Amino acid sequence: MQPNFENTAIAFELKTDSQLERAYFLFKMIANEPLVKIGTAMTNFAIKAHLPVEGLIRATVFDHFCGGVSEEDCLSVIDNMYTKGVYSILDYSAEGKEVDNQFDSALEKTLEILDFVKEKDAIPFAVFKPSGFGRFKLYEKVSAGVELTESESAEWGRLVNRYEKVCKKAHDLEVALLIDAEESWMQDAADDLALQMMRKYNKEKAIVYNTFQMYRWDRMDYLKKLHKIASEENFKIGAKVVRGAYMEKENERAQEKGYTSPICKNKKETDANFDAAVTYSMEHLEHIAIFAGTHNEESSLKLISLMQERNLDPSDDHIWFGQLFGMSDHITYNLAAHGYNAVKYVPYGPVRDVMPYLIRRAEENTSVAGQTSRELALIQKERKRRKLDS
Repeated sequence: MQPNFENTAIAFELKTDSQLERAYFLFKMIANEPLVKIGTAMTNFAIKAHLPVEGLIRATVFDHFCGGVSEEDCLSVIDNMYTKGVYSILDYSAEGKEVDNQFDSALEKTLEILDFVKEKDAIPFAVFKPSGFGRFKLYEKVSAGVELTESESAEWGRLVNRYEKVCKKAHDLEVALLIDAEESWMQDAADDLALQMMRKYNKEKAIVYNTFQMYRWDRMDYLKKLHKIASEENFKIGAKVVRGAYMEKENERAQEKGYTSPICKNKKETDANFDAAVTYSMEHLEHIAIFAGTHNEESSLKLISLMQERNLDPSDDHIWFGQLFGMSDHITYNLAAHGYNAVKYVPYGPVRDVMPYLIRRAEENTSVAGQTSRELALIQKERKRRKLDS
């Protein structure tokens, strides 16, 4: 039996009436693009001016989209979701770091989270972002094949060492580790590092997962190329398959610099590309473990159908479904209710440090056609159901 993503009683069971009302208020705000722009500008100003707005942010948008300010602060959220069979991934979401001691701090934070994951059945993965471990411009230079200066070469060596430390620890603890994807002009260097780590640490099973942004028309070819290498060299691929998060930035840069955009021409092509990657991975499960990061009902149902065609158990540990905390609860909780491996990305960190992430969430929800209206319709349906049932 397939999950019913219209079942709002399951989707919002953990939300109190006041939390449901807050979600309704937030998505109503996010649906209004001019309001999002004004709110973003005001929030940025307030943060930079050190105005006392953290309490207000925490009580509204932060608590809806984030688990807390620290790992311990997130525990009640994690444990609460786990009562419904929903797993968590702790995602330390402080962004925009530029110097070595900040990258070393990010490494230490990820190493701590690996220990945390090992102790908690509710947390099956750790995660890090490439630019959390080294300068974006350095990845960009390596991706472009530009020769590094002596000091840059030493810096790159330290960056590689951070990857090595975290991937080795993940392997030793047998904890799966997701590496996020970023902009295309730095991604080649990040891909090469992920491949190095897979070669070394994915011999028995997928420990290291790279992220494939399928709004890029070249990613299907890259997945096939990687699969060929894995088959020949006998290691496993961890494939986190997503649509992508930097579309406007990618298109603007391509236009500005006069090269062909790496982004698919339209949503239909992106959807087809995403489904092709999932289908291909399912056809080669002996080499590929799949983490399908998607807020799309049709893609989720397609993966379920592929699992059913192969008579796979819903809890098969080669296949995971992931959504962001605060979004698409109708998918996550209904999947979990049917025994599928459903997991929430739970961002956390100091309120001020997490603001760039929260602003991006608001802007993405505003720009993704149908996403916000879908959330609102489901919340309204549940509000009505509760009033009818009370």
